[in-house]
Amino acid sequence: MNIYKVLNEIIEYIDENLENNIDYNELSKMMGTNEYAIKRIFPLITNISISEYIRNRRLSNAGFDLYKKDEKIIDIAIKYGYDNATSFSRAFEKFHGIKPSYVKTNPEKLKTFPKLHFNEDIVDNHSMEYSIIEMDEIVLYGKGIKTIDSTISKDAPSFFKKMERKYSKKYGEIPYGMIKYEARFCSDNYEYWIAYDKKIDEFEEIIIPKSKWLLFRINSQEPVDIRNVSQNFYKKFVPSSKYKIKPLPELEHYYNGITDFLVAIEN
Repeated sequence: MNIYKVLNEIIEYIDENLENNIDYNELSKMMGTNEYAIKRIFPLITNISISEYIRNRRLSNAGFDLYKKDEKIIDIAIKYGYDNATSFSRAFEKFHGIKPSYVKTNPEKLKTFPKLHFNEDIVDNHSMEYSIIEMDEIVLYGKGIKTIDSTISKDAPSFFKKMERKYSKKYGEIPYGMIKYEARFCSDNYEYWIAYDKKIDEFEEIIIPKSKWLLFRINSQEPVDIRNVSQNFYKKFVPSSKYKIKPLPELEHYYNGITDFLVAIEN
């Protein structure tokens, strides 16, 4: 699969349906994966979440319509998926910097968010070695912090070191890291957790159900190495594989200077 060709097809589908409901299941079929995966892959390649890209394209077009067409604000709001003029006006002003009612007299203030286009000639022969394992239910005990994609590379190591200083003497070396999602299919809202596989009363219990997992072994515990494998997994491995990712947290198992990066998959 040429991921960039598929992304161009997805971008075309989005642009053709900015005034309609955009079906994420349809986007997933185009990439041959599931909704969760496409919402992880898209921001890794484009540096913007797919929901934000759609919102910005709609607001960009809405500014043009307000200036060029004789339409009411509420009609344009509904046209681009807003339930009422108030929520549309709030989003419009945040994006363009002016209220919708001022567009006719201040068109120079309007911002444009152009349609993305990808170079389909890029060739990537990167390969990733992995194994498939099945694990019974895992009960972990941990603590976590909220973070986002743009800061997790700093937030996670900082939090890990803080927890290590605080708890390693008392409970031993931290064996697990975990990435959870506040909204399962929103790539921007993460939680990073450290966890032990033994009961600790002051920690929160986390139950990971029995599942099959893709296991990528990393001969390092350096955050940059783990991050690189995670990004390559979503950008390169997932689009070219047939595995369907299961909506469970991602696990990082730390031991003997090694990290096992684990992603749950459907049977």
